[in-house]
Amino acid sequence: MKVLFTDHRFPDVELERKILADAGIELKVTQCKNEDEVIRESEGCQALLITYAPANDKVFTARPQIGLCSRMGVGYDSINTADAQKHGVWVANSPDYGSSEVALHALAMVMSLCRHLPQHDANIRKGVWATHAAGPVPRMSGMTLGVLGYGRIGSRFAFFAHSMFKRVIVCDPYRIDGDFAPYVERVSLDELFAQSDAISLHTLLNDETRGIVNARLLDLMKPGSRLVNTSRGAVVAIDDLIPRLAKFDGVGLDVLPIEPVQRDSALLNAPNVILSPHAAYFSLEAEKELRRKAAQNIVTWVQTGRPDYVVTPGTKRATA
Repeated sequence: MKVLFTDHRFPDVELERKILADAGIELKVTQCKNEDEVIRESEGCQALLITYAPANDKVFTARPQIGLCSRMGVGYDSINTADAQKHGVWVANSPDYGSSEVALHALAMVMSLCRHLPQHDANIRKGVWATHAAGPVPRMSGMTLGVLGYGRIGSRFAFFAHSMFKRVIVCDPYRIDGDFAPYVERVSLDELFAQSDAISLHTLLNDETRGIVNARLLDLMKPGSRLVNTSRGAVVAIDDLIPRLAKFDGVGLDVLPIEPVQRDSALLNAPNVILSPHAAYFSLEAEKELRRKAAQNIVTWVQTGRPDYVVTPGTKRATA
């Protein structure tokens, strides 16, 4: 059988190719950007290995032989899971490959903003060697840290951070009280944004969370507070954030609604913003684990009829 790697951003795909070849599966590699390209390139393919390319009703209708979409990552918003279920297509992901990396990247951003490291670095490069030039720096041990989303990454972030801050408050309406560690306080969404001195976002992207950090919530935040996003870019309504940048002591963004950052974006000229290129997940070990698990989903589905990491179940099986 044959699998389409719809798109990727790796230097090579030998890891995936070997995993699949060892199971007798052929890999076709492309860089699809839309449904029409996925449909054209997936002729004769029974599974899709997806990074960002879309998979939806249009794709599944045109290619009824497709039985599995394996997402190269945790989030799966580019795959319409309702459409997949309607067509009997399995959806799988790589849910736990880089939890510590993302949590630590988020914490590094929070600490960098709190300690004004970007401003100090910029001042020194301009010839300014002055402790106070970057503005006042309150103690982190007196701050309240907010966490939106208490899943694998959010809970790990809270664990790493709780000893550094006075309080860690968390909002996640889909967890029961017993899921929360004793060192965090459960609060409502509005309380989270009103009380926090720094907030880190750790939520999936879906219809409920798309643009959830909007003008209303941003206006609840304290002047001089900090906001970090290492989850999904579209969780933040960026057009609401940009006019309010001056309100914040710092903003850290690893993800954006449109990537890479647009060259005319106001984010590039804001001295209180730090950016990283969707790299929070990355370590050499995490990337290998990500790629291995996404490819292994396909092998396991071929061999057993079910992928290892199911997002939504399907009914289709691979055929010889």
